Amino acid sequence: MKLKNFIPALLCFLLVGLTFSTEKASGQTLPEFKVKLTDGKTFSAKEFSHNKPLLLIYFAPDCEHCRAFMNQLMPKMDAFKNTEILMVTFESSDDVAWFINHYKINNYRNIKVGMEVPVFFLKNYYHLEHTPFTALFDKKGKLMVSYKEQTPLSELIKWVKVVEKG
Repeated sequence: MKLKNFIPALLCFLLVGLTFSTEKASGQTLPEFKVKLTDGKTFSAKEFSHNKPLLLIYFAPDCEHCRAFMNQLMPKMDAFKNTEILMVTFESSDDVAWFINHYKINNYRNIKVGMEVPVFFLKNYYHLEHTPFTALFDKKGKLMVSYKEQTPLSELIKWVKVVEKG
């Protein structure tokens, strides 16, 4: 392949990759899901308060990318004080205990953690292959932005500010 053909092909490939790793709002709404929280209670999409934006984080406690994301997120929690955060996993509560303790998640009243019921509902709904997956919904439950790969925290914080104002 000639160099003049290679560069446009490479740019096209990169743009397609970015399109599938970050999805802007497309009219999607919060799916009907259920989560068994670590305290044994059940939380469903119907219980979303609609007073605050919702940040959905699909994670695995042993995922290095999830831990790296949490290491970035926790020092920036002030930016999310007016956001409900729901952390959902396919792992059992026992596997999540270390994660919750390590990141002191119980210190934040706006964070709920649990296991999806049925398992892999959200994984299949969003066609996820990697964790973490993050999705920010506005107060009405409309999807504003989602990240199937690495979540750029500074960009997510900007979206949170926009959604809080809206």
